[in-house]
Amino acid sequence: MTSRRIYLDHAATTPVDPRVVEAMIPYFTEKYGNPSGVHALAQEAQRALEEARARIAAVLGCRPSEVVFTSGGSESDNAAIRGVARACRPCGNHIVTSAVEHHAVLHTCQELEREGFQVTYVPVDGYGRVDPDDLARAVNDRTILVSVMYANNEV
Repeated sequence: MTSRRIYLDHAATTPVDPRVVEAMIPYFTEKYGNPSGVHALAQEAQRALEEARARIAAVLGCRPSEVVFTSGGSESDNAAIRGVARACRPCGNHIVTSAVEHHAVLHTCQELEREGFQVTYVPVDGYGRVDPDDLARAVNDRTILVSVMYANNEV
């Protein structure tokens, strides 16, 4: 009997597309400079990074300066939530999230609570779903951010 593996944790990590692996091989083997450095390999890596940023910006229809690379989902969550909270603080200090968000979201919200932000943690049902009515009731005139995942992979 042949066993076939079925992978269901793509929210955590996923296999890299073979085309991406192929495109990245030179940067793993020859062009591995730190793009923040000053030497030739670093400058080559910086050029490649900026070219990638420009290509992504063109696809998204935005400026290259609006494309930010991070190390992964957690860093992205942290940067987005902190950035919105601090930029919008003059307009309000209330954030709404669910009780079962990723730790990167929950820990960042808890950190912001220590800074004086008010956070409402909307409950979920047994399937990890947020009731839209609960969400609507949680939003008020001081709400600057709602961060709720569409589907929860851990409930």
